[in-house]
Amino acid sequence: MVHSVELVVDPDTEATVRRIWDALRDADIPSQAPASRPHATLVVAQRIDAQADAVLAHLADRFPVRCCLGATLIFGRSAGVLARLLVPTDELLEIQADVYRLCLPFMDPAPMPHAEPGNWTPHVTLARRVAPARLATAVRIAGRPSEITGQVIGLRHWDGDKRIEHAIGNSA
Repeated sequence: MVHSVELVVDPDTEATVRRIWDALRDADIPSQAPASRPHATLVVAQRIDAQADAVLAHLADRFPVRCCLGATLIFGRSAGVLARLLVPTDELLEIQADVYRLCLPFMDPAPMPHAEPGNWTPHVTLARRVAPARLATAVRIAGRPSEITGQVIGLRHWDGDKRIEHAIGNSA
């Protein structure tokens, strides 16, 4: 499995994303419900040592940060990943670059290339393995509401091996 450091959103934004997940599930589209928590991954590697959490703790003072989930995205060619864009602001891009830089010594073997600053596409995943025949329905569901405004309220470290999350600093 993998480890990641992720942005987490406020309860209202989380509830809106969960409603989209539920609507996708009700349409027989493999959504993230109920096993996940809405988030945007900042860095990801096979392993991120828990010591990174202490190094990242001071970043908790930078939250909350206003955010907007905008356009619907599709990653991949067949059986794609459906997501909503976390509209990149200067502040979010700086946070991602700082998290990447601070986590580098703790990531093993190395971070995934798509998480490097300049290559990162901020997003919140809605569904995985969406069959091409289901994309039109999935995109219609995922795009409502057209814009979701809220706040990023903190950071978490996701341990995919144990399937547990650890709040970083005073993050929620």
